[in-house]
Amino acid sequence: MLQLFTRMGGVAVLGMAVAVTTAAMAAAYAIRPTEQRLALMRPLSLATIFAALFAFFSGLSTILQGIAATSGPIAWNRAAAGAAESLVMLVGAFGSLAAAWVLVAIGLRRH
Repeated sequence: MLQLFTRMGGVAVLGMAVAVTTAAMAAAYAIRPTEQRLALMRPLSLATIFAALFAFFSGLSTILQGIAATSGPIAWNRAAAGAAESLVMLVGAFGSLAAAWVLVAIGLRRH
């Protein structure tokens, strides 16, 4: 897992930071629900979605540039590995959003 984080680019690190911030805000809301914290969840959720899409399409464009720059046979196994790495950000961000909104639901129940 540590190797994954050391290999992440700046775009992916930014995306993960946004996702973690959203989950932290949801945890804060679950612990002590306030209207201000709930109001922040919507824009933070959108920021997480857009950051995840940005990271995914950034990785996808890098893969496509690599394929375009290749002369000769294309190593599709390496392209598939790159595509899988690009999907990691989407999976992590949407998993974080799912957990965050479960925490918001808990906070709403307490509120």
